[in-house]
Amino acid sequence: MEWLLEWGYLGLFVGAFLAATLIPFSSDVLLVGMLVAGADPVLSVVMATLGNWLGGLTSFGIGWLGRWEWIEKVFKVSEAKLQKQKARVDKYGSGLAFFTWLPGIGDIMAKMPCLNVPPTQPGRWQE
Repeated sequence: MEWLLEWGYLGLFVGAFLAATLIPFSSDVLLVGMLVAGADPVLSVVMATLGNWLGGLTSFGIGWLGRWEWIEKVFKVSEAKLQKQKARVDKYGSGLAFFTWLPGIGDIMAKMPCLNVPPTQPGRWQE
């Protein structure tokens, strides 16, 4: 992650984007690193927020547009494992969403709701 800090604000944006998508690491470390290095706090928070927001939209889009076969092939995850995770999200979804702010484990919780897409709409999660 040091190379992201060397990129400055662009690195913070890219790191926050990646952290909000499929790569489980905490963008908080990058933000703190930027602030400790003397970066502008307002610009740093704006770049981190934009990166996280766009990364979250990307994750949602993958879940919304994805099909079982496509998700299995690209991400190497079995349908059974996806169904198991989806059942957990259906059961504990609001609790999971509440704790997504936690460093580390919150990243995992934030990605699980992407699997909670209704299977009745065309092109989405066909069963």
